[in-house]
Amino acid sequence: MPTLAIHNGRVIDPALGRDGIADVVIVDGRISRVGPNEGDMVVEAERIDATGLIVSPGFVDLHTHLREPGFEYKETIATGTLAAARGGYTTVCAMPNTSPALDSRSAIESVLREAESTGRVRVLPIGCITVGRKGQELAPQGELVEAGAVAISDDGDAVADPSLMRHALAYSTRFGLPVAQHCEDPSLVRDGQMHEGWVATRLGLRGRPASAEETMVARDIALAELSGAHLHICHISTAGSVALVAAARARGARVTAEVTPHHLTLTHEEVAFAEDYRSIRYNTSAKVNPPLREEADLVALGEALRDGIIDAIATDHAPHATSDKEIEFNLASPGLTMLETAFGLSMRLVHDGVLTLPVLIERMTAGPVRAWRLDERPGLAGLGSLAPGAPADVVILDPNAEWPVEPERFASKGKNTPLGGRTLRGRVLATVYGGQLVYETERVGAY
Repeated sequence: MPTLAIHNGRVIDPALGRDGIADVVIVDGRISRVGPNEGDMVVEAERIDATGLIVSPGFVDLHTHLREPGFEYKETIATGTLAAARGGYTTVCAMPNTSPALDSRSAIESVLREAESTGRVRVLPIGCITVGRKGQELAPQGELVEAGAVAISDDGDAVADPSLMRHALAYSTRFGLPVAQHCEDPSLVRDGQMHEGWVATRLGLRGRPASAEETMVARDIALAELSGAHLHICHISTAGSVALVAAARARGARVTAEVTPHHLTLTHEEVAFAEDYRSIRYNTSAKVNPPLREEADLVALGEALRDGIIDAIATDHAPHATSDKEIEFNLASPGLTMLETAFGLSMRLVHDGVLTLPVLIERMTAGPVRAWRLDERPGLAGLGSLAPGAPADVVILDPNAEWPVEPERFASKGKNTPLGGRTLRGRVLATVYGGQLVYETERVGAY
């Protein structure tokens, strides 16, 4: 494996508190050293000039849908990890809503084998909470952990039975597993299509109230405190949920949370209105669960992310085929493809002054690693940082580059995004995974 030297970039490594001009030297797939002019000391190496650019650890996504096995027409591990590389992600945690679901050793191992064979970046599987994600019988957590699962979740199907959820949380303490819950009470969101608010009323669509999320967040926090388990709130979306998480963490509860770029930047008006507000539409590309909320929620989420109440930005990358989306709104599948646009969309918070760039990078690197203690897993010491000996996962960024979102050019099979045709400010220029350059634009290259 060749030595790689990345020269003269602004290195932002929140895990180590580093922010300054430096060279990053990679040897044998690991970070060798970081510092001023370190690259000049390497005689034979591939070299990348990062002058004027940002160099940071590769992004880590706690919530990715790779769809394989079972739904390869939507996405595969090969296409999903290529999309991840283009988005600056070097580690993605794969959700278990596959067919078969990831509720057994064989299912977890099959994903790891396929990722080893065709993946462009690291894939860490998430096992199921219940067998088949049916919410009736606990999956064998010990078996899932031994096979390589880093967390458990029933993904879009919340564990509705409080007794079952209590036992799942208690069981998880034996293995130190995060229990990642999609917090929406099924009885309160049944047949709901979007956020319950004035837009849903105007469109004549049944709503999904904020209270559906908040009541389940409150319930699961209480159960986590009872059991001492680690509860992780997936794609938090309301101001009320933020307040509940903040209070629980102040009490010392083991609660972590993630937020998506779309819940940070887009509102429920995205479903009905184009940017000029002159026409009404039923935009299925903006249909997602939990739904896009209101401006007050965006403000609360941004502040909570800034203050560390929310640990991580996660994409909830949910690719769908055209046939899943270009149909009647109530029949359309919920979800957005997000890996390739996550950084550019999240950069809105930096350009708007909500976050600093180092804080944003922390919530996409060290934050998710710390939340799930991923760096304690074999071979992953130093993950989310540029520490000597850490995996050589690096991303090169231009925070001011403007680029048009062209879904037809996505590496992902999923083209379902409400961002098509818009311009984002902030671009991934190159991604290095395990010391190998797995993605680069024409603006970055060897010299």
